[in-house]
Amino acid sequence: MIRTQGLSKHFIEAKTKKTVVAVDNVSIEAQPGRVFGLLGVNGAGKTTMLRMLSTVIRPTSGTATVAGYDVVNEGEKVRASIGFMSNSTALYGRLTGFEVLQYFGRLYGLEGEQLNQRLKFVMDKLDLHDFKDRLCDKMSTGQKQRVSIARTILHDPPVLFFDEPTSGLDVVTSQSVMQFIEESRDQGKTIVYCTHIMSEVERLCNDIAVIHNGQIRGRGTVEDLKSQTGQTSLERAFLKLVDALPSNLTGVAR
Repeated sequence: MIRTQGLSKHFIEAKTKKTVVAVDNVSIEAQPGRVFGLLGVNGAGKTTMLRMLSTVIRPTSGTATVAGYDVVNEGEKVRASIGFMSNSTALYGRLTGFEVLQYFGRLYGLEGEQLNQRLKFVMDKLDLHDFKDRLCDKMSTGQKQRVSIARTILHDPPVLFFDEPTSGLDVVTSQSVMQFIEESRDQGKTIVYCTHIMSEVERLCNDIAVIHNGQIRGRGTVEDLKSQTGQTSLERAFLKLVDALPSNLTGVAR
């Protein structure tokens, strides 16, 4: 489970010395066995939220727990309990896919037979055998993404963060990624999913929060958001919540 209460993050601009509020008093809850969609335009606060929840940066105020651990006081336990993947996740280009997985497995504290079993599991699960000995620099985008997923789940974490994982992927690879997320949800994992692709939200997300200018503008299921905004499509509901629906169409439900 993930729970935040009044979570905020302020930054000081280097040039102007002004305070920028990236996340403002956000309270959310993501449950095991469900996919929590965090939606917002670029700069809305999504990435800052994920960075706080994964202990990369410290909150300015408020609290957050991930898998029962406080993100400020129990950061090491939080990091051991999560897997984090984005479309910009980098791989070591001069290592093979198998070497990358071995390296991260040891960072996760896996060794010996336990590491070998987990390596076999992720390679079988994600069908990596044909290119596991290929240098990461020589892999296609889809192959790199599968290695990244394998790295994310190697230590079998109960909480998974996906930040636009299908961006730039072809249709077939995107389907494989979404199918994997559905399987992880069915295994009881807590999943936070960020994307700009509304069809993916409708397929995957059980619960949704729309963040804009650092604040939560709407929350609930897909149907809840459409009902709250008087719109009949998730895309238009989202646009209305972030004040981006053209003014001549705000009263027209389509």
